[in-house]
Amino acid sequence: MPEHRRLRHLVLCIAGMMGIAHAADVTPPSDSVSTLLGISPSAESSDYVETKQQFQLHTLLTEQRHPETMDLSRRIGADTMAGLQALFAVDRDVARTMEAVADDPARLQLLQQASQSIQRALRDGHRIYFYGTGSTGRLAETLESGLWRPFWQRAATQPSWPKIEAALPGIADRVRGEITGGDRALISSLEGFEDLQLIGRLQLQDHGIGAGDVVFAVTEGGETSAVIGTALRGSEVNANDPSRTWFVYNNPDAVLLPFERSRSVIEHAGITKVNLATGPQSITGSTRMQATTTSLYALGVVMEDAIRALLSPLLDADEMRALGFGEDTGIAARLRDFSQLQRDVASTAPSLAAWTDLEATAYAEGKHATYLAARALMPVFVDVTERAPTFRLAPLDRIDASERRSWIQVWTPADDAAQAWQALLHRPFHGLDPALYEAPFTDGIDDPYLRRAALRSLALAGEEQQHLYDLSWSQDNMRRGGPVEGDVGVSILLGDELPDDGSLDWLRMFDAAGASTLLVRVSRSSLPDGFAQTLATTSQGTRILQLTLPADDPLELNQTIALKMLLNAHSTGIMAKLGRVVGNTMTAVQPGNLKLIGRATYLLQSHVNAVLASDAWHRANGTRTPLSYADANAVLFDVIEQRRGDAALSAHPEVELCIVRVLESLRLGRAIGWNDAAALLRERKLDDYLAAYD
Repeated sequence: MPEHRRLRHLVLCIAGMMGIAHAADVTPPSDSVSTLLGISPSAESSDYVETKQQFQLHTLLTEQRHPETMDLSRRIGADTMAGLQALFAVDRDVARTMEAVADDPARLQLLQQASQSIQRALRDGHRIYFYGTGSTGRLAETLESGLWRPFWQRAATQPSWPKIEAALPGIADRVRGEITGGDRALISSLEGFEDLQLIGRLQLQDHGIGAGDVVFAVTEGGETSAVIGTALRGSEVNANDPSRTWFVYNNPDAVLLPFERSRSVIEHAGITKVNLATGPQSITGSTRMQATTTSLYALGVVMEDAIRALLSPLLDADEMRALGFGEDTGIAARLRDFSQLQRDVASTAPSLAAWTDLEATAYAEGKHATYLAARALMPVFVDVTERAPTFRLAPLDRIDASERRSWIQVWTPADDAAQAWQALLHRPFHGLDPALYEAPFTDGIDDPYLRRAALRSLALAGEEQQHLYDLSWSQDNMRRGGPVEGDVGVSILLGDELPDDGSLDWLRMFDAAGASTLLVRVSRSSLPDGFAQTLATTSQGTRILQLTLPADDPLELNQTIALKMLLNAHSTGIMAKLGRVVGNTMTAVQPGNLKLIGRATYLLQSHVNAVLASDAWHRANGTRTPLSYADANAVLFDVIEQRRGDAALSAHPEVELCIVRVLESLRLGRAIGWNDAAALLRERKLDDYLAAYD
C-alpha cells in the first residue's frame, strides 16, 4: 500500500477509535468548523451526541476499513477484474474464521451443541426461530425460505418421503426465519425498528415462540437492539435454558462489552454465545458481505448436520444419497470446505468482470437490469434489495409507481404477485398487525424520535404491503418494465436447474428488444454443450457464466453461498465503478437510523481528518485541528434538514456534501454554502476531489 494511503488508513482508524471521546465535546469552540459554517447544533444533534453514545459504533471491528480494498473505487475504475479480485480476496477472512472455529474445540463444540438443540426440539415437536435485522434478517429468511423449505419440498418428491413424514410430521413448517419489521422489510428497511429491543420481543410473541422452541438471534455487529430484545425474550420464555437461546455475532467481545445492551447478552448465563468475528468488511461497515456470509454458512452447516442426524436413523444409505447426503465428515470438515468454495468463487473474476462492466454501463446510460430467477430467487432477491440501503439507490418499484426509479427489477416465473411471493417465501407473506404493535410502541417507547419513527414504519409493515410489489414475470410487469434497447437481462439458475423453454424464450425476448443477455448458473454440474450452442444463436449472443461446485450439498448451501458471494462482489463492483463508493467507504450511506447516523458521522469525520493530516494539505494550507465528532455530527444534522426542502441538495448524499463543504470552507478560510458544495460535486465525483490530497 502506498505510504500516503497507509497514513490515511491510520488516520481513519484513529478517528474511529477516538469517536466516543470526541462525542463528549458537545459545545463547539470558537474556532470549530460548525462555528465557521454558522451552524449551531440542533436539538436532535445535541441529543445524539450527549445521550446516544451507545449507538456510536465506529469502534467495532466490522466498521473499520479493510486494507485489501483501501483503493477499491480507483482500482476497479481502471481494471474491473482487479477490483473484483480484491473483493473476493477479503472472503479469505471468512475461510480463516471457519478454519479457526474448526480448530477451536470450544467453539466447535458450541456448533455441535446447536445442532443437537435443533434435533431435540424438532423431535419433541417444537420449532426453530431465526431472527435478524437488515442483512441478518435476510439471512434468517434465507435459512427458512432459501434452504430449509426447499429441501423438504425436494424430499417430498422422493420414495422415502412417507417414512420421513410419519416420523417428523409437519417438519417443513417447524423453522421460521424473521426479519425486523416482517416480510415487508425484505424490500427495504423500515426506519426506527432496529433500534428497539421492544420490537424483537413483540415479533417473537407474534410468532408464538414459547417454551421448548429454540431461538437463534443473529446480529453482525453484536449490538443490534431488536436482535438483543429477541435473545433476552427467548431466554425468558425458556426459563434461562442456554441450550434454547443462541446469540450469533461477528465482533470481538472486547469491543462490544462497553455497550450496555451487548453486555446484557454476552454476560447472560441463559444465552449461549457464538462469536464468529471475521474482521473488517470489504466495504467499510457493509456487513452484508463477509459477516453475513460467515454466519449464514456456519448456521447452514449446523442446520445440515441436524437434518442428517434426524434422517439417518430413518433412511438407508441410498435414500440419504438421493437427498444429497454423502459421507458424514462432521461439522469441522464442512467448515473447512469453505476455503475451496472461496477459491472456486474467486476464479470467476475474469468472466464476472464482463457482466459487471455491462451492467455498470447500462446504469450509467440510464438503462435498467432485470434478473429472472426460480430456485435462485432468494439469494438474487436479497442481493438486489440490499443494494438500495448500501449504495443509496431507490428500492424496488411499487406497482403504483408513476415512473421507474429503481435501476433493477427481479422477476420469477409466476403468473401474478401472489404466486411470486409464494415462490420467494414458500409460505404466506407475514406483516405486522397494528393491533399487536401500535399500543406497545405508543406507550412503551420513551424516546420521542424513536417513537415517531417506529409508528411511521408500522404503517408500512402490514399484510397489505405484499400487494404493492410484484416479482412475477407477467403481462402486467412486461407493460410496466419490459426490456428496451440497452437494458440487461440476466437469467440465474441454481442447483440442477437447466434453461427450459420459458427461460430461453425470456432471454430471446430481451435480446430481440436490443438488451444484452446473460445466463448465470451455479450448480454441481456444467451445462450440457447443446445449451451453450442454443444460447449462441441469439442475435447478440447470450453470455454464459458457470460456476461448478461438485461437492455433496444436500441443502444447496454451498451453491447458495457461492451465488451470494458472486452477486455481492458483482453489485459492489458496479457501485464502485459508478462512484457510489469512495476508496472502500460507503459515503452514499443514508443516515436513516441511530447506527447509520453514527456511521455517517464517522465517515465525515474520518475522511476530513485524513485530508487534514495529509502532506498535500499541510503544504498548501498548514496545520488544522482535527474535526471533532460533535462538530461532524452538527454539520451532518444540518445537511439532513437542509436536504428536505432543496431538490438540488437531495441529488447528493449527506456525507459527500458535508466532506466537500467542510474542506472547501477550511481551505478558503470562509464558509461556502450547501449549494456551493453541491455544485462542486456536480463537477467531479468525491473520489476525484479527494485525490488532490493523496
